[in-house]
Amino acid sequence: MQLSVGTDSTWSLRAMIGVKIAELPVDLRVFALQCASCKSELRSLSPTGLVPFLKDGTLRLHDSLAIIEYLNELSGGKLYPTEQGKRAFSRSLCAEMHAGFSALRQTMPFTLAGVSPLTTFSPAQTADIARVTTLFAGAEGPFYHGEKPTAVDAFYAVLAYRLQHYGVRLPGTAGRYQQQLVAWTFLQEALAQLTSPITCCHAESSP
Repeated sequence: MQLSVGTDSTWSLRAMIGVKIAELPVDLRVFALQCASCKSELRSLSPTGLVPFLKDGTLRLHDSLAIIEYLNELSGGKLYPTEQGKRAFSRSLCAEMHAGFSALRQTMPFTLAGVSPLTTFSPAQTADIARVTTLFAGAEGPFYHGEKPTAVDAFYAVLAYRLQHYGVRLPGTAGRYQQQLVAWTFLQEALAQLTSPITCCHAESSP
């Protein structure tokens, strides 16, 4: 099984964390998305030309939610709670992350470079942060559903990091969950894998 991911790709991070939760062996390919030749190669592999992209035999998956669901099935259900109601709720939260929080995505672009903390917020940003606070306050332990990580944690860990990076530290229970996600070994390992020095195979031909 091969997982193609890209530098500065938040959805790549989520798929990488999902693999770690599922405890499945994977051949990880990291593409330097700032390299035109790498992006061209990626377009030849992925039907959308985007990351993450999972290849398993003849199967090709190019959507992060689909990848998480497939990893869940391969691992015997490690990415979702066993209780039916919690499992359905988890899928709802993952779908919300997949499609929502557009104000935060647009105004707090993901980066590992230093940024100035935000001190003022638009109504759209404020609404998104309020929703995240409510959601995070529902965490039942170090992870959203208690002691074991699930897809919810994989999906929201990057958002927790993004908020903190821009100086947004949530209060109370929501803040404790945010800090636990930011410090989570799986997130830190995934960040390191995407930010370690990459020797681009196209470097010699790059301008």
